[in-house]
Amino acid sequence: MSDFELKHKATNKISEKIAYKITQCLKFLLNIFYGSKYAKRAVILETIAAVPGMVAGMFNHLKALRRMKDDQGWIQELLSEAENERMHLMIFLDIAKPRWIERLLVLLGQAVFIIVYSLIYLLSSKIAHRVVGYFEEEACKSYTEYLAKIDEGAVENEIAPQIAIDYYQLPSDAMLRDVILQIRNDEAKHRDRNHSFADAYETHDLPAHQR
Repeated sequence: MSDFELKHKATNKISEKIAYKITQCLKFLLNIFYGSKYAKRAVILETIAAVPGMVAGMFNHLKALRRMKDDQGWIQELLSEAENERMHLMIFLDIAKPRWIERLLVLLGQAVFIIVYSLIYLLSSKIAHRVVGYFEEEACKSYTEYLAKIDEGAVENEIAPQIAIDYYQLPSDAMLRDVILQIRNDEAKHRDRNHSFADAYETHDLPAHQR
């Protein structure tokens, strides 16, 4: 995990400014509900984060079928991203143990974001991937703050959930901090990959089904 780095893609283009603004709106809404309640905040964050990969994977799958061209691995990568984010959610459900009202909020947030992100992807796939890139930047910041609170003793470094130990193949005595490091590393990969997807639309370095 020593190679982790907080990064920010500069908003030099109009599409980047739009994507960043959308991300900041999402962040604002997230902070209204949970602020510094990191585990419960992560439940909402991961619920939203699990949507883009599945939506993008579906649209790319249908496009590849229509054009009868190879996707060069994009679809599988996007679906794998969605599955990885889903596992993050499962882990935090075990940690945060949300009440029924919080679960309802998760379902409503997911329903709204599926519609919003689908519309964004249909209008501009480039902006949609850039939104995810910026969203993952915020996720990396959030998990870095989470780790700092654990190190300060403000958040208990509890025993890692078994689901996290199994998924990441951690030692049986792994702690919450070990899990957060793994999740933050995942988010950094998604951040970089989605920014690279958005860049591909600008350089036209796209798979055959996107041309």
